[in-house]
Amino acid sequence: MGFPNSAVSDIIATTIQSRTGQIADNVTSNNALLARLKQRGNIKTFSGGNVILEELSFAANGNAGFYSGYETLPVAAQDVISAAQFDIKQAACPVTISGLEQLQNAGKEQIIDLLESRMTVAESSMANLIATGIYSDGTAYGNKQIDGLKKAVIATPTNTYGGIDRGTWLFWKNQTLDFSTFLGVATTAANIQAAMNAMWASLVRGQDRPDLVVMDNAYWGFFTASLQAIQRFAGTDDAKLGFVTMKYMDADVVLDGGMQINWTPTGAAGSVGGVASKTMYMLNTKYLKYRPHAQRNMVPLSPGQRYSVNQDAAVQILAWAGNLTCSGAQFQGIGVE
Repeated sequence: MGFPNSAVSDIIATTIQSRTGQIADNVTSNNALLARLKQRGNIKTFSGGNVILEELSFAANGNAGFYSGYETLPVAAQDVISAAQFDIKQAACPVTISGLEQLQNAGKEQIIDLLESRMTVAESSMANLIATGIYSDGTAYGNKQIDGLKKAVIATPTNTYGGIDRGTWLFWKNQTLDFSTFLGVATTAANIQAAMNAMWASLVRGQDRPDLVVMDNAYWGFFTASLQAIQRFAGTDDAKLGFVTMKYMDADVVLDGGMQINWTPTGAAGSVGGVASKTMYMLNTKYLKYRPHAQRNMVPLSPGQRYSVNQDAAVQILAWAGNLTCSGAQFQGIGVE
């Protein structure tokens, strides 16, 4: 049977619609990388197409050179611009209300309170889903997940990323450093900065350099211990990203390992935050973008409600579409061991 009260349906729609902009903002503020991209102005919506394109320069213009007097100059056409292409990924979180709940929360304010609680859960669920996707390799949910850092910046960059085969096109490989191999011993607070220095040097080109370093719990602990004698912490009031940060060179260093969460009832399985264990990303966010669709950025999936044909319930679906894209993989680095 259909949902009995159209007025309640309108409340559901308006409650969700009024919060969609706030939810989109909260999603980007939930992750250190997305917060930096927002700060840089690198959250760029796209309006259509079957893929998301990122233009990139893959070669120098061969016409560039020195000359003297009336010497003729080369004017041959130069094929130096191409584009990486990224699939459009989709995510959704349904918000439901049953006829019984409508009867139990008969007043308008009571229904809004109920929906606010459910919207808060949906908001945090979507924020965590996107944040997890930002660190993913895109293979979860049957390859429907965001193409995250585990696909963009990897220890052995020979995969195809953005439609470009890194085994063929060496300019599209990210930089990588095995800390324990470089150091000859396991990483500790006493030697982590030596490994970071080597990694940093491989990522600097003129004024291009990393501006964000994201660490798991272990590397964060080592780096923190290496700095505590000089106390180079920045408080949350001063931190540009809204996270507690430290500085390495002039880049913000952020912990994005964090709390261990047991997802099973028995607590047998667990995962640690977003960054994999013993992993550090040195990122130049100038070349990274978060690309939600202009008409599908944490919005209701349709203007009206969706009703069950055989249940006394209504559903509104909070939806998102887009991907994380890159136009300069060679400027991104990963440290592992």
